[in-house]
Amino acid sequence: MARVVVDVMLKPEILDPQGRAVQGALTRLGLAGVSDVRQGKRFEITLDGDLDADRETVLNRLAEELLANPVIEDFTVRVAEQA
Repeated sequence: MARVVVDVMLKPEILDPQGRAVQGALTRLGLAGVSDVRQGKRFEITLDGDLDADRETVLNRLAEELLANPVIEDFTVRVAEQA
């Protein structure tokens, strides 16, 4: 069994209105010195069996085509450590 994590974030040059809203709320709630907040998405995918090179290639393709919009978002795919 393998667990894969796909993290998706807006590219740095893309405005993040939700991150800005959270940044403002943090400041209003008493957390000083917040210079930036970026909001993203995290997908945890549990696979039956092992993660081989072919499955990793498919996961990267699916992350690019389904989970992220490569025009405005960056993504990383990594194998999570088993607890």
